[in-house]
Amino acid sequence: MTDEPTYGFDTLQIHAGARPDPATGARQTPIYQTTAYVFRDADHAAALFNLQEVGFIYSRLTNPTVAVLQERMATLEGGVGAVCCSSGHAAQIMALFPLMGPGKNIIASTRLYGGTVTQFSQTIKRFGWECKFVDFDDLDAVRAAVDDNTRAIFGEAIANPGGYIMDVRAVADIADEAGVPLIIDNTSATPYLCRPIEHGATLVVHSMTKYLTGNGTVTGGCVIDSGKFDWSANDKFPSLSQPEPAYHGLKFHETFGALAFTFHGIAIGLRDLGMTLNPQAAHYTLMGIETLSLRMDRHVANASKIAKWLEQDDRIEAVTYAGLESSPYYDRVAKVCPKGAGALFTIEVKGGYESCVKLVESLEIFSHVANLGDTRSLVIHSASTTHRQLSEAQQVAAGAGPNVVRISIGTEDADDLIADLDQALSKAVG
Repeated sequence: MTDEPTYGFDTLQIHAGARPDPATGARQTPIYQTTAYVFRDADHAAALFNLQEVGFIYSRLTNPTVAVLQERMATLEGGVGAVCCSSGHAAQIMALFPLMGPGKNIIASTRLYGGTVTQFSQTIKRFGWECKFVDFDDLDAVRAAVDDNTRAIFGEAIANPGGYIMDVRAVADIADEAGVPLIIDNTSATPYLCRPIEHGATLVVHSMTKYLTGNGTVTGGCVIDSGKFDWSANDKFPSLSQPEPAYHGLKFHETFGALAFTFHGIAIGLRDLGMTLNPQAAHYTLMGIETLSLRMDRHVANASKIAKWLEQDDRIEAVTYAGLESSPYYDRVAKVCPKGAGALFTIEVKGGYESCVKLVESLEIFSHVANLGDTRSLVIHSASTTHRQLSEAQQVAAGAGPNVVRISIGTEDADDLIADLDQALSKAVG
């Protein structure tokens, strides 16, 4: 049941990739808690290791529970394949790994999660990779940043923390002109609100830890491949277009076609980087995805009501929710996220840094955690936590200045959340 045009999203989020267990008839996908798998014979083992046959070898590479999750994610995003891994940060490295090399660069939005900014501005330098940060609302600047060493463009569909909505199609056109893939982090939107591949993205990455799982229990990441990019159109991507020494000169794109990136992610990426998703985490995530559309509808409804209330409060200087008519991103909602602007946004609190800290400490229903996308409403002062490693200028550029609090609206009663914000603002601002 994976023929996407035949079934609606609500059906696919429950059934895609899953079938009753052939050994026991179990209806829920089992947790295959095993390290290795028995080969039928020596020829079978050789065929698996030569990538001549698809199957299970060792759970660093493939696992039946994880395989169901990979098929479901690819189906929901409209891709041809997916590779799941241990976290959203792992997914970003997994996405870049086949594309990059020493001296190569990526173009990234200035409006990114603080940990991603740190990963791209600091950590990837150790691989000899570089990142240029550009305001993606300035399309001329994005185009000008591309050079002969650019290998990818990276942005978030709904940016964390501000909830800004990216014009995915416009940036995809620039990527197409440059002959490089556009990678979209769809964590904050999920495939229910936004399907970046339909807007021209080549690859989609997720931190499945957030809305996809939805219950704050496990970490996980995923890379979904559209299957639409021609990796052999030029010599920019030798890992995919040229002979691979580790597999006796096999050329991934020539051999696997639209699934080249996915096969490389498993056969090279997971094999050598080892960023494996464990089967129990995959199981929790699969259960979470079963109710994704139901939860996202409630998340969006609550966020819209609460953002409108906050916008009218004198103790608040600004609300960044794109679902507000006052937002400069409001017109993009219908085009990029037609089912709603998500449930993540920031507020600027009068009184600055100290008032923000007091607000966070005074909330009772909201949980003060470094996470988002839970059924529980969550809050954090990004400048003192998730974006602490950044300079103040970088914090402001990312929408996480000292006077900003990030709010992830959950699925509780919206009036209860408003009452909690009201009492905490009274203590924080007066």
